[in-house]
Amino acid sequence: MATKNLILITGATGQQGGAIARELLAKGYPVRALTRRPEHENARALAALGAEIATGNLDDAGSLERALKGAWGVFAVQNTWEAGVEQEEVQGKLIAELARKAGVQHFVYSSVGSAHRATGVPHFENKWRVEQTIRALGFPSYTILRPVFFMENLASPWFLPAIQQGTLSVALKAETPLQMIAVKDIGRYGLLAFEQHERFNGRAIDIAGDEVTMPETAAILTKAMGQSVKFVPADIEGVRQYSTDYASMLEWFDAVGYDVHIRSTSLETGIRPTTLAEWAASVKWPAATPAS
Repeated sequence: MATKNLILITGATGQQGGAIARELLAKGYPVRALTRRPEHENARALAALGAEIATGNLDDAGSLERALKGAWGVFAVQNTWEAGVEQEEVQGKLIAELARKAGVQHFVYSSVGSAHRATGVPHFENKWRVEQTIRALGFPSYTILRPVFFMENLASPWFLPAIQQGTLSVALKAETPLQMIAVKDIGRYGLLAFEQHERFNGRAIDIAGDEVTMPETAAILTKAMGQSVKFVPADIEGVRQYSTDYASMLEWFDAVGYDVHIRSTSLETGIRPTTLAEWAASVKWPAATPAS
């Protein structure tokens, strides 16, 4: 029998899993946080909030089966950039299949915005195939969340070093609007998907918080950081040398782009979206570094 409302969170020490775990814990839900690194400071912080820490690996079926024991719900997320496109798909299907076998009643999967739109982007297409597996498994209840580009990416090692030197370098056209979301909003949507699982059963919900061009983003960062940040388009071919997958995503942003109707989603769910300006103002930005 499933423990009443016990929810297993994968990727609990990461951004999405951590955000959803904190929202659930704040509402009193019993949370089991799955992590490869129980000694990690994020795991210790969740334990201090009341989470049960379970050591496991998305590639290890045995550890997943142990973590799933007694769980009523599951939040499943995988990381393309750690696992690779093919292995992420394997991981996503494995946790779903094992959860169904374990009798999980409500399964929430974090996919990606526009996964269903035949984008041709490898790490979008693999998530769509995981979505199809989840639908076919016949869970009593499931919800799919499809977040867009994370605002937190701007404060990550991918972008931050250049931003600290005054440059927002992205291989996008200046006129291309990019939809973004704050990770804390994903946490709020995750909480909603569990609290109102009957209402959102079978739904796939694309979620975003703001839509801005890169010049607009640079202006927002300038104000938030108190230093000049200018948008400088990066060379897409240079990006392609690093990752054909990432380059294909940026080209799709320019050619098509996400299509979340932010206002309608907010009205339906009651979740007020965090704007990029609000998110940027909340970040403790490190001091600027001089250009070398």
